[in-house]
Amino acid sequence: MRGFRGGMMGGGGFRMGRKFASGDLQLVILALLVEQPRHGYELIKLLEERSGGFYVPSPGVIYPALTYLEETGLADVESEGTKKLYRITEGGRRLVEENQTMIDMTLGKLEKIGAKMAHVRKIFDPESRNGDRDEDGFPEDKSEVATARMLLKSALRLRYPWSKDEAKRIAGILERAAGEILAGGRSGA
Repeated sequence: MRGFRGGMMGGGGFRMGRKFASGDLQLVILALLVEQPRHGYELIKLLEERSGGFYVPSPGVIYPALTYLEETGLADVESEGTKKLYRITEGGRRLVEENQTMIDMTLGKLEKIGAKMAHVRKIFDPESRNGDRDEDGFPEDKSEVATARMLLKSALRLRYPWSKDEAKRIAGILERAAGEILAGGRSGA
């Protein structure tokens, strides 16, 4: 079907700027409509939730996509006062089935990003941390060192996977930091 499949998944991740190609967004919307009929605002909030706030589509993106789905017969709309409730059609269901693998990958990436965003928020919210030891076995504390260490781990996770050149650059940074820590401030500071 024309208009679909020009998407983001071919490149292995989200593109900068707009997070979805229009065809990918339309497929994701259809997949969310399979779950239940929804209003445009609900779709915006659901995508925001699933991505941990990373992707919040604007009404100027969602509503044209919904209009396209309605005009192409992939979704039906029912007016409820000033709101519109969108339902998937049989043609929309078939399109979702044909593209289920790509849809699952896309939603999986959104949820993975959401988990990473939650982790980053946890780092910057010391009140949310609890337990005696962290995942690396260090005593749980709220010191600047603990916060910096968690920030470093998050930065590494967010940058992964990296190229050989990027791996060398990162290793150099970490080696210099380790050297300065071992020197105990004797490196001329």
